[in-house]
Amino acid sequence: MALFNANPFDDAEEIAKKSMVLFFLIDCSGSMGGSKIGTVNSVMEELIPEIRGIGGADADIKLAVLKFSGGSEWMYDEPVSVDEFEWQPLDAENVTDLGSAFSALTGKLSRNEFMKSPSLSFAPVMILMSDGYPTDNFEKGLAELQQNKWYSAGIKAAVAIGEDADLDILARFTGSPDSVVTAHNGEALAKLIKFVAVTSSQIGSRSVRLAETEDDLRTKQQSAAEQIREFAESDEISADIEAGW
Repeated sequence: MALFNANPFDDAEEIAKKSMVLFFLIDCSGSMGGSKIGTVNSVMEELIPEIRGIGGADADIKLAVLKFSGGSEWMYDEPVSVDEFEWQPLDAENVTDLGSAFSALTGKLSRNEFMKSPSLSFAPVMILMSDGYPTDNFEKGLAELQQNKWYSAGIKAAVAIGEDADLDILARFTGSPDSVVTAHNGEALAKLIKFVAVTSSQIGSRSVRLAETEDDLRTKQQSAAEQIREFAESDEISADIEAGW
């Protein structure tokens, strides 16, 4: 009796193809109205084609968008492949229930929910955008999230929109202030969203080895943080810092 598959390449596609979910948590509170939410909507529509193809044939990138204001709501009931994803414009109203968003994210970071890909999965990429201070009990939601293994293993980044965002809270979400960048105006916001999303996705969908270790995952987070910080401090972003919202 043969002890191995006569054709070792029968399962090659299953082994090579890995899924990665790119999560966006987007503040849609009233203070995001006008040019802020307008910029987010236009940039996200432009961003989706740029994400297609990241990871090449080895990765299947899926998007999951969570909007939060008075409560939180997923744009779609499950992650959607970037090849099929259609952006639905967001509106800005109400308060900033960030704790609700954290709890909603925790609930989906599970093999029974958004991480149930039939193939192997990369750790997720999670990007938070906010322009203000939470109006609910974010501490409880964050504590729940920090106990989640997918969250701990994933790449995390945050974009502060304007001067009123609470940088300390955003850094607690990412685990480091180096993974938090500030957009002082619409042009900077557009550039930062694209760079953060594309760079994090490229790093997140890069195979270090078939079974990544904790050191591999930390290296990915550090690499993403370093590249994001370098871009945020470049002349391309800092040159027009005075032109605020």
